[in-house]
Amino acid sequence: MAETSSSSSSRDKPWIFRTYAGHSSAAASNSLFRKNLEKGQTGLSVAFDLPTQTGYDADHILSRGEVGKVGVPIMHLGDMRTLLDGIPLDRMNTSLTINATAPWLLALYVAMADEQGVDRKLLSGTTQNDIIKEYLSRGTYVFPPAPSLQLTTDVVTWAYREVPKWNPTNVCSYHLQEAGATPVQEVAFALATAQELLDGVKQAGVVSAADFPELVGRISFFVNAGIRFLTEICKLRAFSELWDEICLDRYGVTDERYRRFRYGVQVNSLGLTESQPENNVYRILLEMLAVTLSKNARARAVQLPAWNEALGLPRAWDQQWSLRMQQILAFETDLLEFGDIFEGSAEMTRKSEQIKSEVRAELARVEAMGGAIAAIESGYMKQELVKSNSKRLQTIEAGEQTVVGVNAFTSSETSPLSGEAGGILTVPESIEFEAVEGLRSWRSKRDGAAVERALADLRTAAQTGANIMEPSIAAAKAGVTTGEWGETLREVFGQYRAPTGVTGFTLVIPAQEDEIAVLKAKVEAVSRELGETLKLLVGKPGLDGHSNGAEQVAVRARDCGMDVVYEGIRLTPQEIVESAKRERAHIIGLSILSGSHVPLVRDVMNQLRAAGLGDVPVVVGGIIPAEDILILKQCGVRTVYTPKDFSLNAIMGEIVELAAKRQPEAA
Repeated sequence: MAETSSSSSSRDKPWIFRTYAGHSSAAASNSLFRKNLEKGQTGLSVAFDLPTQTGYDADHILSRGEVGKVGVPIMHLGDMRTLLDGIPLDRMNTSLTINATAPWLLALYVAMADEQGVDRKLLSGTTQNDIIKEYLSRGTYVFPPAPSLQLTTDVVTWAYREVPKWNPTNVCSYHLQEAGATPVQEVAFALATAQELLDGVKQAGVVSAADFPELVGRISFFVNAGIRFLTEICKLRAFSELWDEICLDRYGVTDERYRRFRYGVQVNSLGLTESQPENNVYRILLEMLAVTLSKNARARAVQLPAWNEALGLPRAWDQQWSLRMQQILAFETDLLEFGDIFEGSAEMTRKSEQIKSEVRAELARVEAMGGAIAAIESGYMKQELVKSNSKRLQTIEAGEQTVVGVNAFTSSETSPLSGEAGGILTVPESIEFEAVEGLRSWRSKRDGAAVERALADLRTAAQTGANIMEPSIAAAKAGVTTGEWGETLREVFGQYRAPTGVTGFTLVIPAQEDEIAVLKAKVEAVSRELGETLKLLVGKPGLDGHSNGAEQVAVRARDCGMDVVYEGIRLTPQEIVESAKRERAHIIGLSILSGSHVPLVRDVMNQLRAAGLGDVPVVVGGIIPAEDILILKQCGVRTVYTPKDFSLNAIMGEIVELAAKRQPEAA
């Protein structure tokens, strides 16, 4: 262990300070970026809205209600100019949290640098560019796995040559934990993804054997840190050591520099609570310690959620508070003056070795299936995550896992932090109309012939297997839009609907068996009165791909004896209504976490009435502010569930009661 010293020269350099930010419009996000940089943030982490992430323009039917809600809408080079106005690209480290459309957003970024006269070789930052985890968690995939992985590879091999300081992929285990992964699953599935990517690059033969180790060294990771922070420290030590092992043994990388486990982190948003949200400050702090205390496994960049993210979109002040948490740890404490304080700890070594052993076994299972893509297509990975999440939720419901303010110590004072409008930032619906008008103006002013030529070249590259990056940059400069880029590739590659993972297993912990049995009896009683099994349709309208809640409702309803219809993510209101009519659903549950609940639910309710299904009870779940709950009920929604409603069994009981009340009316 290193000795402490009062000399600042002996201190380690702190990690990059980031906040994950972007909302409403490119102009509003640029203003937020500038303010955060003035407050001491040292890198950008750009959040894009769902249409941008899935390759749609603001005027597409699936973009309805989604524009600017969970990030910034970027539809063309003009938006990128506005987003980065006044920010020196040659001196900024920028993280682009983008996956399916990663080649396109990187193309826009590079086109912007070319326009400014910035040498591409000076650009530094990261594209997340991990499509595999999108099939398992966030759901912003577009194309089938094979062409999607090819696009990922295109970015990696192009960036290695053209933007050598850029991390072309950030293998992302963060969302795996959000989807319910255990520490072992999180590490194993992320490493399987990295192996799938590097194996593909190696087999393609586009990088020489001499250069391959350096390319391996450009691969970075983006991880999650949960509240069990000692286990998380061990997880990250195990992650680091296993990556070194894989680089050396599998890929023959002998230079230690290229085997370093370089990772950024956002601490766990899944564990943040709507109840007593001020408790989230302590959770975020403890989770940050998991990725900073151990020098040998310390994050290279840290971004923290805000205390109120379980309520809605954080304000600038909320993000500032999270930034200050990092700065106090880095600059006021003596943390960076020490070596690894866990070196030689028998307990930490034991737990790390246990995780490594279990990860190796899980990796072997995935390899035996043919690798990560095969494990995606078979549904194995997704189902394992749904199982783990189901078990986690059941232990919370049963009180076996304590969550302060949720299932224990629930007596509470009103928080003075919330302030006006519930203490969150809201994006007005007018943002979408303004975005559509701006898009029409952009299209009207560009050279249509140049756009058509650029799209033709893009289509040819996709059809022939040529690297997509240079045609994408040319398309960006010609004025092509995000939706046009996405539609061109959809025409070539097709679209994909991933396995939902909700079928083929039953998982009820002993503490839940009696409650489930009671619910089964109630379902059977109502089904007898209906003359058929009670049927629940679970729908996810819009582009929101965070499907954990919908999956767990579907699994629990099925375990309680209901007939469940769940077709996965990304449905239009019309598709949901058509499914309800076709399947003769007795009750409908809608899940929306992107903030687009009001326009999407309104559309569903109107179309249900138009289809003669106005008497079908509808319940809604999501991150929904109190003032919006009243609006949804005025639209005809019977019940609204938010993150504070952690008891799925209670929700199941209410669903059965709603179906029972409707049944005499339908008879």
